[in-house]
Amino acid sequence: MSIYHKIIGDGFPIVMLHGWTLDHHVMLHAMEPLFEKRNGWKRVYIDLPGMGHSEPQSSIQNSDDMLEAILSLLDELIPNQPFIICGNSYGGYIARGVVCSRQEVVRGLLLMAPMTIPEFDERSVPPQTVIKKDIDLISHLSQEDADAFCSMGVVQGQTEWVRFQKEILLPSKQTNNEFLTKIRQNGYGFTFDISSKLEYPTLIITGRQDNVVGYQDAWKLIEDYPRATFSVLDMVGHNLQIEQTEIFNTLVHNWLNKLESENFWMY
Repeated sequence: MSIYHKIIGDGFPIVMLHGWTLDHHVMLHAMEPLFEKRNGWKRVYIDLPGMGHSEPQSSIQNSDDMLEAILSLLDELIPNQPFIICGNSYGGYIARGVVCSRQEVVRGLLLMAPMTIPEFDERSVPPQTVIKKDIDLISHLSQEDADAFCSMGVVQGQTEWVRFQKEILLPSKQTNNEFLTKIRQNGYGFTFDISSKLEYPTLIITGRQDNVVGYQDAWKLIEDYPRATFSVLDMVGHNLQIEQTEIFNTLVHNWLNKLESENFWMY
């Protein structure tokens, strides 16, 4: 199975999984700045099947199959090696599946605005809220771009638009929608319980105004992760790494520092 992946650096593996319809760039732009002054980390950025540069696979009919495909790739890239895993939105859902399936080798977890409940009408989400809006900017966008940006943007400014366009909007236009629709219809949620204990540093970051996955459902995960830090950020929607970059970076640096301080597992 051919799944596109990009590896940067050498050392302890840290795997990055992006959200639904996106590609590895959303994780790369969020995470790479955090490793500019860090050594000893091999970052593995993956394009999920049917998204980015990864072709759809006929063997993948649902999220169970998606998870198996990622596990097979990891077994090929980092066989029998301990690793850290990070997931954004749907990628967070898959990441939790990886933790459940490879509990003996996962040494840390980062969940960014994680999807926890597959069916949207079963999620607890706040109403759509806009806190800052550059009306002049929005007026100069095409109607399609403006609708996409404003549908989830809590902070709608020039800086946020540039990153949204590059990391969210453009990748979403390149995804194989027919393939993803099939997965949504055949089994967007796992057929098994992925709840599992992880006794290693965990960071869960959510947005107070996230109207896509919310923050309340993610809090229910806290007992699975005894070493977890849980954050709810204000002035943040689903794209929290874009709308509150500084505090996102601070939280992830703190998490990485804890991982590095427990370096008995890195060698």
